[in-house]
Amino acid sequence: MEPVVKQEKRPPIQKVEEEKPKKIQGPWRIAMKKLTRDKAAVTGLLILAVMTILLLSAPILPIQDPDEVSLGNRLQPIGTEGNILGTDDLGRDLLSRLIWGGRVSVAIGFIAVAIALFFGTILGLLAGYFQRFFDGVIMRFMDILMAFPYVLLAIAIIAALGPGLLNTMIAVSIVGIPYYARIVRGSALMYRNMEFVLAERALGAGHGHIIFHHILPNCLPPLIVAASLDIGWMILAASGMSFLGLGAQPPMSEWGVMLSEGQKFIRVAPHVSLLPGFAIFLVVLSLNLVGDGLRDALDPKSK
Repeated sequence: MEPVVKQEKRPPIQKVEEEKPKKIQGPWRIAMKKLTRDKAAVTGLLILAVMTILLLSAPILPIQDPDEVSLGNRLQPIGTEGNILGTDDLGRDLLSRLIWGGRVSVAIGFIAVAIALFFGTILGLLAGYFQRFFDGVIMRFMDILMAFPYVLLAIAIIAALGPGLLNTMIAVSIVGIPYYARIVRGSALMYRNMEFVLAERALGAGHGHIIFHHILPNCLPPLIVAASLDIGWMILAASGMSFLGLGAQPPMSEWGVMLSEGQKFIRVAPHVSLLPGFAIFLVVLSLNLVGDGLRDALDPKSK
């Protein structure tokens, strides 16, 4: 009788699944993921989003006319029926004045930064890329502007042009130009002699193509961070000029004007000054939180 040979059970053949190649994420997608994980930055973005929607919806909101005077209801406290946030010394509704005034103050900040960013970027690119004559003339002029304290220089420009909202916006824009020019110049000096730029020159690319397709895109991350932090300063500067009587003029609804008008009644009705002050504080704080988050997110060295 032949011995029975036991066959060893072989383990089932497992199908080896081919690993799919991982998609390479771009730097902007990575930056957005970092930004969304930053709780402080997300909080700032949410506050800014709510305030932006509120300010843009002012024409359709069921609020009173910000310039409607009612002397019989002057200096009403917060919580008054028909005037949730009270009234000022002329009986004007503070809620409507805060919303309409915020449209002016925030718009000044964004427009002033856009103007300063535009001219500062152009001047910085010319100085950093072409160097020599452009660098000497442009940067010496920027050094002259930066030699003066920002606030004093803005006051001097407004004094020369005359008080007013438009002149205030021009003044704070001029003061901000050197800030962006120096940032862009530093980046342009760093990138102009790198291999990819030298390769483009060897292939016959023109100066305009190199500047706008290679150097400028690499200057955007620090510019975005600087602009997000600078908007808050512009809003503060414009409100400060209005508080001093150099910017927006009464009876315009603007946060700086409201602060100036409410200081006379700080003991009797402190909310008239505290409300616009708190609005400025909230916007500037939110912008700083977002700016700090963008700085961390766009920094390639951060984990």
